[in-house]
Amino acid sequence: MTKHKPPSLEELLSQARHRIEVTSEELKEARRRREAIANAVRKEFPGSRVYFNGSVAHGDALTPLTDIDLGIVIAEAKYTHGPGRKGPRDLMDRAADAIRSELKGDFPKLTVQVEGCTRAVLVRFGDPVHAGEKDFTADVICAIDNQDGQGLFIPKVPGWSRSDPEAHTRMIREAIENTKVAFAHVVRLLKHWNRRNGKPLVSWNIKALALDSITGPISQLAGLTTWFAYAADELDRGLTEDPAGVAEKPIKLGQGWTRTRVVTALRDAGKRLDEAVRLERDGYPLQAHEQLAKLFSDEQMLPSPDPDAVRNEAALRWKEQSLGGIGAGIGSGAMRPQVQARSWAP
Repeated sequence: MTKHKPPSLEELLSQARHRIEVTSEELKEARRRREAIANAVRKEFPGSRVYFNGSVAHGDALTPLTDIDLGIVIAEAKYTHGPGRKGPRDLMDRAADAIRSELKGDFPKLTVQVEGCTRAVLVRFGDPVHAGEKDFTADVICAIDNQDGQGLFIPKVPGWSRSDPEAHTRMIREAIENTKVAFAHVVRLLKHWNRRNGKPLVSWNIKALALDSITGPISQLAGLTTWFAYAADELDRGLTEDPAGVAEKPIKLGQGWTRTRVVTALRDAGKRLDEAVRLERDGYPLQAHEQLAKLFSDEQMLPSPDPDAVRNEAALRWKEQSLGGIGAGIGSGAMRPQVQARSWAP
């Protein structure tokens, strides 16, 4: 009987990624709602342009999908609002009223909130797009063009702050194209690792760090090892600056996390991934699989291998090492010279 060959780490990552990708049904409904909001604010602010950002626009959304992000750059407010002029509150109130008026008929449980919101109008649909979720929301930014051409001013009630979400989306989409989609694949896996490990980083920080480290076609495994090493080194030096060079302040860490703790979490994750790569290279696929499963800590996304099979492989590994010296592999790799190689090489 032919012995079943265990899946490679790359195959395991592909299977896991497919399990966490947003579904086509979720995307279709999310885009329908996003366009409904866009039409409402376009009607309220004629001549203005709408932009889309966030995970749906960036192409890295996970399931369950629970929110969308969009903004409108309000043409009529360019010379009346902004730093030293009027704040954003009246624009946010107008946008909220327009959304409420246009969408209430289709979503009876809709609520639109401005009070207490510093950045965006918060839309609660009262109707999730993924079965089992409590709700689906939208953040709607009322922005104005920065007259010096450096991005936008977005609300930071009662005033404004600088950002360039339109440039961010362009940068992400270009990265996906330049890497032949590898960027989006790696980011999806990283976002899931992040949410399964206490959310040390906000999603935008993950992507900002990936923009400088995932720059060409690369395997998922190589992309992950590259990103963990790069991200730990960069955050060890300081917080991540805005890739567009517009925001006044660097990107914040996850709530409750210090930079030291984040760097430690990234280095620990990188070490576990490196160990998985080493085990696979040396001919121990089940133990490599086990390390990868522990990295993500999600049995639904990436189930652990059979524990009895892992124990049998570990026993064989110990025997081989005892007979052939530490570092010897098993099977065809047992007699092969051990070559030093960087774990992230494709």
